Amino acid sequence: MIWRLLICFSLALQSCVAATLRGEITLTNVGHRHAKNTDASGVVVWLEAPTDEAPLPRTAPIRARIVQKNKMFTPHVLAVPVGSVIDFPNDDPIFHNAFSNYNGQIFDIGLYPPGSSRSVTFRRAGVVRVFCNIHSFMSAVIVVLPSPFYAESNEDGSFEISNVPKGTYRVEFYYEKATEQTLNNLTRLVKVTDGTEDIGSIAISESGYLPIPHLNKFGKRYPETTDPEGYPGARP
Repeated sequence: MIWRLLICFSLALQSCVAATLRGEITLTNVGHRHAKNTDASGVVVWLEAPTDEAPLPRTAPIRARIVQKNKMFTPHVLAVPVGSVIDFPNDDPIFHNAFSNYNGQIFDIGLYPPGSSRSVTFRRAGVVRVFCNIHSFMSAVIVVLPSPFYAESNEDGSFEISNVPKGTYRVEFYYEKATEQTLNNLTRLVKVTDGTEDIGSIAISESGYLPIPHLNKFGKRYPETTDPEGYPGARP
């Protein structure tokens, strides 16, 4: 009887064993940039259940930050689970107005002064493009995910998703400078077992990518001006 209990316990433990999924992103067709000098950070990789299975359980929301400093959003790309809160502290000596008028989640946190912060809760999955209503050259991307298993690539392109239970998953990718078709073609199934599963090198092409022009939060073009510190405020 004791041996039977031990065997059952061992089988249950094996089914809960968490593994690590890793790989490496390489960027191709990067235009004027030389591939060997390309920063491959900012690619979001996540796991979902195969289409014929129930969706994965959602992870607990987190609280994260996108800082506005030196007239930049940092980090430029941020992945968070659904329900997370993101703070937008203004660390510049000037006013900012972060907003998004894209379908991922429309929001406008208004004009606010240096040293203050505003927050937004992201309640549904999708890609949210963030801009500043004052400075047309400022932008960021928030990838809101329905999965608890995700990672962002490092500068060398490496990524690692830890604590993944054994099973079969659909691997999805997001990269700001890749077309939707390119990203769809990268989707694949992977079987995760014990230890570490390495899916190797994933090549993401920038071919066909065109910068997306944006308007201000009122749907109008930005004034054609030049920032006093040399940042162009040209119309998109």
